[in-house]
Amino acid sequence: MWKKIRILCLLMILLIVAVNAYRDQNQDWSKPIIVMLHPINADGRAATQDYIQSLNLSQLKGSQEYLQQMSEQYRGQPIVIYFQLGRELKQLPPKVPAQTSMLENILWSLKFRFYAWKQHQRADGSPSVTLFLNYYDPETAKELKHSTALQKGRIGSVNLFASKKQSEQNKIVLVHELMHSFGARDKYDLATGQPAYPSGYADPHQQPLFPQAKAELMAGHIPLSQQKSKMPDSLKQTVINEITATELGWKK
Repeated sequence: MWKKIRILCLLMILLIVAVNAYRDQNQDWSKPIIVMLHPINADGRAATQDYIQSLNLSQLKGSQEYLQQMSEQYRGQPIVIYFQLGRELKQLPPKVPAQTSMLENILWSLKFRFYAWKQHQRADGSPSVTLFLNYYDPETAKELKHSTALQKGRIGSVNLFASKKQSEQNKIVLVHELMHSFGARDKYDLATGQPAYPSGYADPHQQPLFPQAKAELMAGHIPLSQQKSKMPDSLKQTVINEITATELGWKK
């Protein structure tokens, strides 16, 4: 009897895991998307804390409008997406390993999911995606490490500058990682950081090809030539191209 009960419990757990995995890889865009944002003082500085205290959802309005506009181009109607500012967290997410071996990535993924699970136990509701926003004072952090997000589990660790002057580029990074959590892939050369052709170009059919006017969101840079590119100043200088839209399930 107990053996049958244990087998039944195991099958139920496997079913829940399978259902969640399917849901994570097959987003129903007809349903509202809730994005929970948890700010974190990643460097412990007073200036960073002051910035976090000043955060409000009105600063993210442009991100919401951008996603609605981009999705409407492919779906014929905009997605319904809401950002929620969660409580400030004191514990940093596990750091992404500097070495990219498969074993280290697996271990980091497990640690990150456990970290996110512990935060979810504290009555955050049931958001569609949870992003942990690690803020750094630009006076001491001149360059930030790459952010990352997981489609399985719909969680992300996003490194941002604690500065109003950087707020527009912060939005680009945030939305870029948010799209990762829904299955969008990076579209730049890992060795050079240059946008990959044609997937990383806003308009790969443009003649002449260079300079491009905008950046593809998942490439992150505006191609100026085969060897040169520049960061966009805001989301208005980016687009989501057909390849990324297909990965997201916006375009069949």
